[in-house]
Amino acid sequence: MPVRLSGATYIMEKPPCIYSFASVGGKDEGEGPLGNNFDKINDDPYMTSKTYEQGESQLQKQSVRIALEKAHLKPENIDFMFGGDLLNQCIGTTFGIKDYEIPFLGIYGACSTMAEGLLLSGLLCDSGVGKKIVAVTSSHFCSAERQYRFPLEYGGQRTPTAQHTATASGAVVVSSEGTAPFIRAVTIGRIVDMGITDANNMGAAMAPAAFDVITRFLKDTQKAPGFFDYIVTGDLGKVGSELLCSLMEKEKISIGSVHKDCGIMLYDIEKQDMHAGGSGCGCSGGVLCGYFLPKLKSGEIKNILFVATGALMSPTINQQGETIPSIAHAVWISAE
Repeated sequence: MPVRLSGATYIMEKPPCIYSFASVGGKDEGEGPLGNNFDKINDDPYMTSKTYEQGESQLQKQSVRIALEKAHLKPENIDFMFGGDLLNQCIGTTFGIKDYEIPFLGIYGACSTMAEGLLLSGLLCDSGVGKKIVAVTSSHFCSAERQYRFPLEYGGQRTPTAQHTATASGAVVVSSEGTAPFIRAVTIGRIVDMGITDANNMGAAMAPAAFDVITRFLKDTQKAPGFFDYIVTGDLGKVGSELLCSLMEKEKISIGSVHKDCGIMLYDIEKQDMHAGGSGCGCSGGVLCGYFLPKLKSGEIKNILFVATGALMSPTINQQGETIPSIAHAVWISAE
């Protein structure tokens, strides 16, 4: 059973392992610096479907299929699945994974969904509720633009603080038995609202949530930032990353030397004209499964603190002038 330290931080008694993992991306992701790290790249944004939304569902179908194949597992070997995305009612996930007929629990944490699925899978595996659990998430640039901002045909101009929603998916199989990498501990995030209202500056909205969960995790576990090879945020981008490091410095906690942000890593921001960087559930999911987990599995790195961040916004509420509350969850993943 997980051991509660304080607040919402839990240490795993018998750390579950990340048994297998897969990452799938789109054309822009394939042209970025991490393009070779994806298991599959789709040059067609529709993924041979009729709509962008159907294309996003294909991303999840592909990543789950590849993760199961790499583990030599079939859908009937999985106890249940956590999944979610950015679209209304998580339809990307629903239509993506329904044919697998795996018992399903839908989750929504916006861009923090990969960390939410991981921590839930880890907690329930260590509790004995399930032996093999899948966590999957995705995002798609075109479907997200249609829902949150303007359809692509509108040709709206993007501000320098805006981020590019990744067309990507990440899937993991968490198991009660197996080899590294292991889920060692988690901290469940709290909703943090600092009054940001600009939907084109989500990095600033999400950075305080990342600050809150990182400082709580470090305090609860008595770990110093230098213990980790990397403290990995999900998709703060350039603006949010700078703000996070500044907030940490005010508390005399320096993470600059170990901080990595998936939104900055995923693209060549200048050459690909990605403004402040990447975002979306698939941003952290794809980079975690394509870049960090292989390095943990090989032993190239030993420990990361994975902190995916999410802006809990609704287009309707945002247009009514409401703020953008945010959340972040922390997952300690270790090769040891």
